Amino acid sequence: MANCIVAQSGGPTAAINATLAGVIHGALLSSIDKIYGAVNGIEGVINENLVVLNEKFDSHENLNILLQTPSSYLGSCRYKLPSDSEEIFQKIFKVFENNDIKYFFYIGGNDSMDTVLKLSKYAEKINSDVKVMGVPKTIDNDLPCTDHTPGFGSAAKYIANTVREICCDSSVYDLKSATIIEIMGRHAGWLTAASVLAKDEGTNAPHLIYLPEVPFDTEDFIKKVKEISDREGNVIICVSEGIKNADGEFICEEASSGLVDNFGHKCLSGTAKVLENLVRDRLKIKARGVEVNVSQRCASHIASKTDIEESFKIGKEAVSFALMGHTGEMMVFKRKKKGPYTIRIESESIENAANKEKCVPLEWIEDASLTIDAVNYLKPLIEGETQPIFENGVIKVIRR
Repeated sequence: MANCIVAQSGGPTAAINATLAGVIHGALLSSIDKIYGAVNGIEGVINENLVVLNEKFDSHENLNILLQTPSSYLGSCRYKLPSDSEEIFQKIFKVFENNDIKYFFYIGGNDSMDTVLKLSKYAEKINSDVKVMGVPKTIDNDLPCTDHTPGFGSAAKYIANTVREICCDSSVYDLKSATIIEIMGRHAGWLTAASVLAKDEGTNAPHLIYLPEVPFDTEDFIKKVKEISDREGNVIICVSEGIKNADGEFICEEASSGLVDNFGHKCLSGTAKVLENLVRDRLKIKARGVEVNVSQRCASHIASKTDIEESFKIGKEAVSFALMGHTGEMMVFKRKKKGPYTIRIESESIENAANKEKCVPLEWIEDASLTIDAVNYLKPLIEGETQPIFENGVIKVIRR
């Protein structure tokens, strides 16, 4: 008999708790004894702030509510594990030893996988038999090795539907106007790419889609907006928060606060506002900037059924892989190349995933829009509707 710890890190999503539910369910069905949850990610391990999850989630009802509860049930953190602090690593593995931990599951994105890499290397260095497994999570969909990441499908579904609704809202007046919708995405434009799914036979909107993978040309942007405005009246534009010019400068720089996060990343905001002012000043038409902001992350009321089901499965499989002796790996989705959408779950060495970034393929980006290959990739990920539990008209959630 041995115990495990599971923790969540990075930005919250509509599906990260589905992955947690999968880990818990897999552990409950296994030889694992106590299932500990670390409160606030790796910081919870360092501070030995642990909660026992067995009894609360031995109930199918609670596990089902957790499956559909948005955000991170165990809390999160944005703590960068230092490479040169032997003391921190010793403290972590002392916590493992004190609690008979043989398995550690870390659910998170790019920076979380860096933690998995460092812990697995340290375990190897000291000949520890603790198995360290990474389970992917990020709405940004920018982790390599996996076809897509849990959380992305639900966020993409929210974006596609929100953009379609904004298109309907903006089309009611007979006047020239431009609506600029700012969507999350610093270096990878996957979420903004999902706005292409808002198009249908009745409209070309969104008319323009700009991703950070391609340099943003201000003059070409103004030219395109004018052409569409002259032809159709209202223009819908979707932009990633992290679009840059040819010199690598963020378009939002002039509206940026200059603040950086714990990992040294610039805090981006204001891209839509900058472009709104630009269009109004240059074209003298009505312009409005809409920043979708955090609402795109945890919209469980419109979650993708595919995303929630896959997120649960990958969490459960992480337990199976660890019990088979896997360590220093990240769980991944592999898509069948031909035929109907099908995925299988495998694992990859964490060294192939940590500190790397997967961007939208350049061949999928075409003249401020996306190709049919991008559409075919995105469509299956937003399929299906969940049946969230409502109480007095609002989503029912489970809290720690």
